[in-house]
Amino acid sequence: MSTKAWHAGEHELHRRHGIAGRMAEVGARVLRDHLPEQHRLFFSELPLVYAGLLDAQGQPWASLLAGAPGFAFSPTPQRLRLAARPLPGDPVAPSWREGAPVALLGLQAETGRRNRMNGWIVADRGGAFEIAVGQSFGNCPKYIHPRRASHMPTSAPVEVTAGDGLDEAAARIVRNADTFFIASAHPAAARSRDPAAGVDVSHRGGPAGFVHVEADGSLLAPDYPGNMFFNTLGNLALEPRCGLLFLDFRSGGRLHLACRTALLPDAADARPWAGAQRVIRFQVERAVRVVGGLPLRWSED
Repeated sequence: MSTKAWHAGEHELHRRHGIAGRMAEVGARVLRDHLPEQHRLFFSELPLVYAGLLDAQGQPWASLLAGAPGFAFSPTPQRLRLAARPLPGDPVAPSWREGAPVALLGLQAETGRRNRMNGWIVADRGGAFEIAVGQSFGNCPKYIHPRRASHMPTSAPVEVTAGDGLDEAAARIVRNADTFFIASAHPAAARSRDPAAGVDVSHRGGPAGFVHVEADGSLLAPDYPGNMFFNTLGNLALEPRCGLLFLDFRSGGRLHLACRTALLPDAADARPWAGAQRVIRFQVERAVRVVGGLPLRWSED
């Protein structure tokens, strides 16, 4: 794939960190316009995939789809088919429609494997969404807490609580978290067919409690060194809105947050988080907490 796959926000961060030349070479080698055979097989092993989509106002949300392994299937290297429907209470369920941009993350936490792709929903075929691949690439296993997800059908009742900020139950999920997922987007994602200007969804991990809930209800989270692609930060530099997903791995509850971000680059701000390069402040603008309806069970061996 051409190194034009890096958009202006990513380019600027590469330049600022003195790695523009190296990342041009890496981009040409690593970013693909198709799923390699290894990734095609990997997605078929998973009982869930994480997703990033935009709502009608262009707000990114982080979400997921789940099913028995095999529900994610790649019929060709340029397509990924997801035989699942949005979960009850999913705030971005209406955006699972033909033509919508989407980002997907396959994560196998027990092995540390994760693969990312973005693209567009090109069809809804009898209950299976078909995604055309825009970009596809692998990620390193940093900061992934090993836990195994298993498909477990459920008939538990679903309870949805929505508001403009965190209630105490939502704040407790955040304070106990060692993992969250962040969806971000290029400002042109809703109207562009340029794979560089799409939606992204990424994993973030750290020690339990690594996300701080501030007195005003905002969140502070460290940004640790990663693969230096700067997909998330590059998007946030151009479009500060993002979506966060926190999971309560014991109860199966999920917390979707619509946020606006600000980067705090001062090293002093990162002092509570050893090894962090910077801190991100998330101002919560909408919170949707869902209990029940998730056909998964996690175990930590």
